[in-house]
Amino acid sequence: MTDLLWPGDHRAGDHFTGRQLCAAMLAVEESWLRVLVDAGIAPEAARRPLRLRQEHVEWFEDHSELAGNPVPALVDLLRADSDLGSATKQWLHRGLTSQDVLDTALMWCLGGAVAEVAADLRRQVVSLADLARVHRGTPTVARTLTQHAVPTTFGSKVATWLTAVLDAYDDLSGLTFPVQIGGAAGTMAAAVELGLDPAAARARVAGELGLADVPAWHTVRSTVTRAGDALVRCTDAWSRVANDVLTLSRPEVGELSEGVGGPSSTMPDKANPVLSMLVRRAALTTPMLAATLHLAAAYQVDERAAGGWHAEWAPLRDLARRTVVAGAQTTDLLEGLEVHPDRMAATLAAAGDAVLAEQHSMAALSGRDPREGYLGEAESLVDAVLERARTLSEESP
Repeated sequence: MTDLLWPGDHRAGDHFTGRQLCAAMLAVEESWLRVLVDAGIAPEAARRPLRLRQEHVEWFEDHSELAGNPVPALVDLLRADSDLGSATKQWLHRGLTSQDVLDTALMWCLGGAVAEVAADLRRQVVSLADLARVHRGTPTVARTLTQHAVPTTFGSKVATWLTAVLDAYDDLSGLTFPVQIGGAAGTMAAAVELGLDPAAARARVAGELGLADVPAWHTVRSTVTRAGDALVRCTDAWSRVANDVLTLSRPEVGELSEGVGGPSSTMPDKANPVLSMLVRRAALTTPMLAATLHLAAAYQVDERAAGGWHAEWAPLRDLARRTVVAGAQTTDLLEGLEVHPDRMAATLAAAGDAVLAEQHSMAALSGRDPREGYLGEAESLVDAVLERARTLSEESP
């Protein structure tokens, strides 16, 4: 069952579930066994696929608390498996430490979640570019500090949404997901003692798992905090859209509406802007999760931190899943968004000369007659953002 207190959680699928994490940890252990076998250190019989049997899952969950992380319990469970050969049991996990397996598994899970978010961002760029292009000249009133300001275009407003999404995509695209192979204290001492070339061994595991090959980073957590910050930048950008939709879809404004409103439990004719509401919800909660990642990074000490490392895992999982969910919801919101230019024009007309007061003062100052429109470079700004979006579309897979 997905999280009923986080409506939409099902959209995150298997990302960062216990099942996915177990599969990732097993993949790390399997890859390391192959390294040992191919180096001639472990016998060929040690090259065996690793599986966690369903009847052992409950035992595994109960015993993960004993070591403070799930890896020792996983290793114990595998070594107790009667179907696993003696050679595999003997060489399983030799040269690794718990943090190697768990950090590498978490990076593998994180990479998958980020890839899904990036795919949603690309879809959003297409939707927003189309909206900005269609409404490049659609007149509406700009609002500052909740009040009418000056005329603008709806395309210009969309261009601000698009800019935030493009910035978020740039941040996400710059992330790397490194392998973690360092041994007990990050020195690869056990691997060297076994006769391995540590750099080659690490590169082999990184290549097999599709991760970046870097030296051990046990107590340098910038990889984690950078990812957290990039994910929060996404929810910031999406909330920028959601906030405008929530404001402009009020019945007394009526300039925007969600394509499919959410029902009320008691008022049958009501259509609530549910997607926007849920996107805003994500943006209100993800910054605190990223802040916890920074706090955990600040509590790193020695060659493995007691508590600081452990504090990362659940916030990273929640942050990744919530961002995946919010990304999918924002994509649906934009692809179904309904724009009402007639209401925009009516609101602008009803504002009267008040929204042109600045124009009249500028014209009087310059000694010129007021120009037609008073839109400044609004349409040029739209064009510049559209060009940036076009470049991304040409570069994206």
